Amino acid sequence: IRLGPGALAGGLLKSTPLFVNGVLYFSAPDHAWAVDARNGKEIWHFFWKTSGGDHIGNRGLGMYGRWLYLETPDGYVVSLDAGTGKERWHKQIADVRAEYFATSPPIVIRDHVIVGVSGDALDVPGWLESRDPETGEIQWKWYTTPRAGESGIETWPDAYAAEHGGGMPWQPVTYDPDLNLIYATTGNPNPVYRGDLRKGANLYTASIVALNPDKGKMAWYFQSSPHDTHDWDAAQVPVLFDLNLNGQPRKLLAQASRNGFFFMLDRTNGQNLITTTFVESPNWFKGVDERGQPDPNPEKDSQLGGTLISPNNGGAANWTPPTYDPETELIYLNTAQGYEIHYQYKTDGPSFGSSGHISQAVGGIGASLRAIDPKTGKLRWVHKYAGTEWNPPRPEHLGGLLSTAGKLLFAGAPGGFLVAYNPETGRQLWHTSFDRDVSNTPITYMLDGVQYVLAAAGDTLYAFRVQQ
Repeated sequence: IRLGPGALAGGLLKSTPLFVNGVLYFSAPDHAWAVDARNGKEIWHFFWKTSGGDHIGNRGLGMYGRWLYLETPDGYVVSLDAGTGKERWHKQIADVRAEYFATSPPIVIRDHVIVGVSGDALDVPGWLESRDPETGEIQWKWYTTPRAGESGIETWPDAYAAEHGGGMPWQPVTYDPDLNLIYATTGNPNPVYRGDLRKGANLYTASIVALNPDKGKMAWYFQSSPHDTHDWDAAQVPVLFDLNLNGQPRKLLAQASRNGFFFMLDRTNGQNLITTTFVESPNWFKGVDERGQPDPNPEKDSQLGGTLISPNNGGAANWTPPTYDPETELIYLNTAQGYEIHYQYKTDGPSFGSSGHISQAVGGIGASLRAIDPKTGKLRWVHKYAGTEWNPPRPEHLGGLLSTAGKLLFAGAPGGFLVAYNPETGRQLWHTSFDRDVSNTPITYMLDGVQYVLAAAGDTLYAFRVQQ
C-alpha cells in the first residue's frame, strides 16, 4: 500500500495499524485510512484540515465499537465513523499557538478515551485527560507536574516553575485490567537543559506513573530520570508481564529508558526490583539511590566549553515499542549508543524550551538489537548492526519489534531491512529489504486461514503471507 505524494509530512508512516473484521485502520498526521486487509485496497480516507502544529508523526488510532479516534498535529481529538470515515465530532485538547501538538493514539478503556499532549518549545504544562467516547466531553484531567499544596511540589523551586515545567505525556498509556491501572510515561521537564533554573527532582516529569483510569488519580510513581537535564524523557513503552521471582508470582513492569537504564518494577505498587544499564556507554550519573532511581552527576550538565554525554539526545532507546516473549521470558529492543557534546550559552530574557543550549554529535559505539533477561537485567544476546559505529541511527528509525508464538522475532535493521530472528539466540532466519528503513511497529494477523505480517517503511505498508 503506497499512500501517495503529500500524504505524509517527512514521508514516514509511524502508525501501528488496527486490524478489525478484515479491515486495517491506520493514520498519519492529518490523515486516517481504512483499507481491505486482504488486498490493500482503500475503503476510505479521512483528511483533517489542519491549522498547523508539529507534523513529526502520528502513531495510530483508538477504537470504541464502530468509532475511531485520531489526535491531530494542531491539538484536536477527532472521532470518525469506522464504516465510512466520516467525522462524528472533534474537540480541542490544547492550543497550537502555545506550541502544543499531538502524536499519540488515543487509548480506549471502557467509556474513557485517554489522550495526551506533546510540545516542549514553550514553558507550558503537560497533562493527560479522559474524554467521553460518545460526546467527546472531558471527564478528568491529570497534570504531570504538581500544583501549589500538592505532593511533589517540594521538588520544584516554586509553584510557578512546577506549573510551567512540561512533562508532556506524548506516548499512549498502557492498561492493566486486573489492577484497573493505567501506566503513563511522562516527558522531560522545562526548560529542557537549564537544570539550574528548576533545582530539585522535578516530579512527575521523566517518570512512570500509575493512575486510576476512572478518576485520573495517581496510585504510585517511579522517576526514571530525576532532574533530567538532557532531554531524556521517560516516554518509552512500559512492558507488562507476569513472572515467578524467588518462587513467588509477581505482576511486573519493565522499561528500557532513553537514558540507558533498564528498570523492573512491581506494577501493583511501583517498588523497584532491578535497576541496571542495558548499553555500555552511559556516563551521566553518579550512582543509584535507595529507590533504584539514577543519581545524576551535575558535572555532566551542559556548560560553557561543552560536556561529553552518552547516550546522545536520541537516547539509548526511544518511542518505538520493545517486545516481551512469554516463552523465552526475554525482552527485546533496538538500541543505539552515541556521544554528544552539550554546550550552554547565555541568553537575554527568560529561558524556556531548549534556549541557551546547543549540542554536537561526535560519533558512537553503534546500534544493536538486544535481548534482556528481566529477572536479572542482564543481556542474553546482542546482534550488532555493522556500519553504524560513527553515526548510529536514532533507535526509533529502526521501528518497533514483534515477537510471535511461532518462535520468531521481527525487527527493523539499518539499510531498509525487515529481519526475522530466532528469539532464543538472535540468529537471523529470514530478511527482506525496502527502499526506506522500517518506520512503525510490525503486526501480524490471521484472515481467511492465512497469516500476514505487516510493516511500514517510509510512506508504504508492506504485507507478507506466512508460508505454512
